[in-house]
Amino acid sequence: MNRPAVFAAIGFLGGLLGGLLGVGGGFVLVPLQVLWTGMPQRQANANSLVAIIPIALAALPIYYFRKGSPQVDFHAALFLIIGSVVGVYLGARLLSRIPERPLRIAVAVVLGVVGVKELVFP
Repeated sequence: MNRPAVFAAIGFLGGLLGGLLGVGGGFVLVPLQVLWTGMPQRQANANSLVAIIPIALAALPIYYFRKGSPQVDFHAALFLIIGSVVGVYLGARLLSRIPERPLRIAVAVVLGVVGVKELVFP
């Protein structure tokens, strides 16, 4: 499979799981870019954050115009955005100071802890 097709497949899985389960960016796009393409962790993180913008914009009308009641709480979302913008700025700055190997281990540990939490405390 050529490289653009691999990225399209990763994007499809990230979008599908994002829409279905609320996970996609850091939990699907990043690890699959690293595993399937050999991309460095930092670059996979950056790609994931850039890709989240159009992914979120595509999901917004689906969640907002859903029959029944809209599922978007814009007041809560506003504060999520404020906190996320500050957090992503600091995280991106810290990312440049962490060597690749410890960064990959940290991602694996976070994914593992979240996975165990979901299995044990659903």
